[in-house]
Amino acid sequence: MDLSSAGFGLAGGVLIGLSATLLMGLLGRVAGISGILSGLVFERGADRPWRFAFLLGLVSGPTSLILAGLDLGNVAGDSGAIIGAPTSGLTTMLIAGLLVGLGTGLGSGCTSGHGVCGLARLSPRSMVATLVFVLVAILTVFVVRHLAGGGA
Repeated sequence: MDLSSAGFGLAGGVLIGLSATLLMGLLGRVAGISGILSGLVFERGADRPWRFAFLLGLVSGPTSLILAGLDLGNVAGDSGAIIGAPTSGLTTMLIAGLLVGLGTGLGSGCTSGHGVCGLARLSPRSMVATLVFVLVAILTVFVVRHLAGGGA
């Protein structure tokens, strides 16, 4: 592992924790990305500006790095690529996205809301939800790689 990559990961984790803490402390809101996005899209309340600003910040950081030509924490196998090529087709990705959206609705939150914010608050409901997320992810990887012939 490259030490500079570990440093960027640590810095990113600190920034995620800081943003979640500031959002809770200043606005009394949980930094759950699915809830922030759905509130922006489906609700017409006075909290739309902070939701938009939060999501803009979420997207503008990586976009700025890409535009600046910086490759920090590359997840691709090719060091010249920003991210790896998709390993599935468009249909698979659309189905996966719909299932994730359905799961966040059924679970009343997502990994950021439950896993980052809920666990930090020692919420039993978030502990169960995060455990379910992790177990389903493990099962999904096992099925795709070993039973469905997905390969590496």
